[in-house]
Amino acid sequence: MAKHSVLVLSYYFPPMGLSGVQRISKFVKYLPEYGWMPHIIAPGPTPYYAHDPSLLGEFQGRELLISRTEQVEENDDPHAKTVKMPSEPLRKIASRLSNAVIMPDNKRMWSKRALDYARTLVNEYHYDMIFVSGPPFSTMMAGAQLSAETGIPLVLDYRDLWLDNQFHTYLTPWHRGQHKRLEHSTLARAAKVTVTNRYIKEHLLRHYPHLEYNDVIILPHGYDPEDLDKASSNTEIRDPDVFRLTYSGIFYDFVTPVPFFKAMKRVMKKRPDIKIELHFAGLLRDANLRTAKRAGLESMVVDHGYLPHQETVDLITNSDALWMMVGETKSSETISSGKLYEYFGTKKPILASVPKGALRSDAEKYGAAWITAPADVKAIAASIIEMYDLWKSNNLPKPDDSEVAKYDRQQLAGSLARVLAGSLRVI
Repeated sequence: MAKHSVLVLSYYFPPMGLSGVQRISKFVKYLPEYGWMPHIIAPGPTPYYAHDPSLLGEFQGRELLISRTEQVEENDDPHAKTVKMPSEPLRKIASRLSNAVIMPDNKRMWSKRALDYARTLVNEYHYDMIFVSGPPFSTMMAGAQLSAETGIPLVLDYRDLWLDNQFHTYLTPWHRGQHKRLEHSTLARAAKVTVTNRYIKEHLLRHYPHLEYNDVIILPHGYDPEDLDKASSNTEIRDPDVFRLTYSGIFYDFVTPVPFFKAMKRVMKKRPDIKIELHFAGLLRDANLRTAKRAGLESMVVDHGYLPHQETVDLITNSDALWMMVGETKSSETISSGKLYEYFGTKKPILASVPKGALRSDAEKYGAAWITAPADVKAIAASIIEMYDLWKSNNLPKPDDSEVAKYDRQQLAGSLARVLAGSLRVI
């Protein structure tokens, strides 16, 4: 029986899919094991690029509550509409327009609804803590407002930067200054702050001197051991002579498969003996498929589309090696792509085409990774050939088990529980 209750405001939450829902979903799944009952405020049916209703099954039998800001009427379709991700040029234009006119982000109206709903819930339930993970950062502001009104302590969780976020463009210096002002006032209300890596921690300490070193705690992304246990029991019949290299996730902005496809073209020219399948689980766009076709790789590409999360875990577990990339951009050192840490849980060899920063540092510690610059076609090609040859001789490296254990989401939820408990006395 949980001893404490925590009100969680979360826009990205199942049945939405993609990586943005994983961190908060796994936290609330495991927090009850550490004496905390989460009560989540999340959206109702919401158009989004991917939905995975199966994720809701993880909460069955767990001591938690989920309330929706938009209720489903008895005769309405309870399922949200899945919309197609726009072309990259259109997405960038829409993003920049949104950045110019809506502050801090385009989820501001939902965050206001969540705050209004939370105000009614605090009259009905007792909460010991408020927890908000961002982005969206407007929801962090809602959590800070609720904390100010009620005196309930607040813990903020950063998956990405707010100020100088890698996806955000500022129309003028004034716009950047406004974001800094909003973030400062939000952080001023927080009892503690959790972040995914030390680079975000250093950024916050550098820009907001009122924060002390122990105010900001690093809780990395991770993998769910239950997901991997389920996957290990699924045996798949495969061609033993074909090397399977898999990518899980979506491509957008500076996350692009173009250097990888160029590298694969180079591999096949140099080593036509190599038998390889390139598997993609997520949202591989038509433009990406056309790029693969132009490189002569069409017959190698297996596009699974968006899969339920457990099926994605099954796929990466039954692959020979895994690939990920994050391109160079502003603040790229602060990026912690969740897929890398789920890859860690499989203990498979990894090709990580990433910039200097959190991802590269953690991949180096993993101990079974080939690491290249994001656009280094020659290095990517050489890495693929080396991985293949080691696979053929059954000599692929194994990761450092003690390093992998650091990213167990069940244990990370225990770390969050301790942060929450330590914040009870702050305000």
